[in-house]
Amino acid sequence: MITDSRVLVGRCLRHLLRNPEQLVTTVALPVVLLLTFRYLFGGAIDGGTGAYADYIVPGLFTLAVTFNATTTTVAVVTDLSEGIVERFRSMPMAAPAVLVGHVVAALVRNLLSVAVIVLLGLVVGFRPTADAGEWLAALGVLTLFIVAISWASVVFGLVSRSVETATGLSLVLVFLPYTSTAMVPAHTLPAALRVVAEQHPITAVIETVRGLVLDAPIGRHWWVALLWWCGLVALLVPLAAVLFRKQAAR
Repeated sequence: MITDSRVLVGRCLRHLLRNPEQLVTTVALPVVLLLTFRYLFGGAIDGGTGAYADYIVPGLFTLAVTFNATTTTVAVVTDLSEGIVERFRSMPMAAPAVLVGHVVAALVRNLLSVAVIVLLGLVVGFRPTADAGEWLAALGVLTLFIVAISWASVVFGLVSRSVETATGLSLVLVFLPYTSTAMVPAHTLPAALRVVAEQHPITAVIETVRGLVLDAPIGRHWWVALLWWCGLVALLVPLAAVLFRKQAAR
C-alpha cells in the first residue's frame, strides 16, 4: 500500500510540472489573491496603515486550499473517464492507493501555496510573531483542513460524470471561505451573516491559525476546528472508498 501510494503520488505531482493550469492554480493564484486583497481592498479597510496584511494572510491560506480543490476533483474524474483506473485494476496493486495518491499530491500542492503566501506576505507587510512551536501547531491545523478538503474534492470527483460537472461541484468548496472570517471580522457583517461567519467551520481554522501566528487569543476555536475537520475526514474517507469501489466495478 505504501509503495503503491508513493508511486501514484509521484504521478500526480508530475502533472503539476507538466500542466500549466495546475501550476498557475498552485503558485500564481495565491500571489494574485494576496496582492488583490492587500492593495486593492486593504487600503479601504485599514485606512492605508498596512495592518490588513496581518489579518488577510491567514484567511488566504484557506482560500488557496479551496481553489486548489478544483484541481483534485478534476484529476479524479479524469482518471475515471479516461480508463486509467481500469488499467490499475489489472495490476497487482492496492486499489485505495489511487485515491491516496490524489490526496497526498493535493496536500503537497496546498502546502506549496501556503509557503508562497507566507513568503510574499512578508514582503507586503505580514509580520507574524509566532515561535517555532506555534508555527508547527498552525501548520498542523492547516494540514488537517487540507486533508479534509482534499477528501471532499475526491468525493466530488467520484460522483461526477464529466469534467464540467466536477468543476461545478468544486465551486461549492471554492466559495466556502467567503462566508467565514477570512476577509473581514465577523462583527463588521450584518446580523444574519455574522451568525454564519461566527459558527462557520472554516472560521474555526482561520481564527486558530491567525491566533497562533499573531500571538492572539484563540479561545475555543482550536477544539472546534479539530472536532469539525477530524469528523469530516472520518466521514469522507470511508465514503470515498465505497464510491471508488462502485465506480471501479462499472
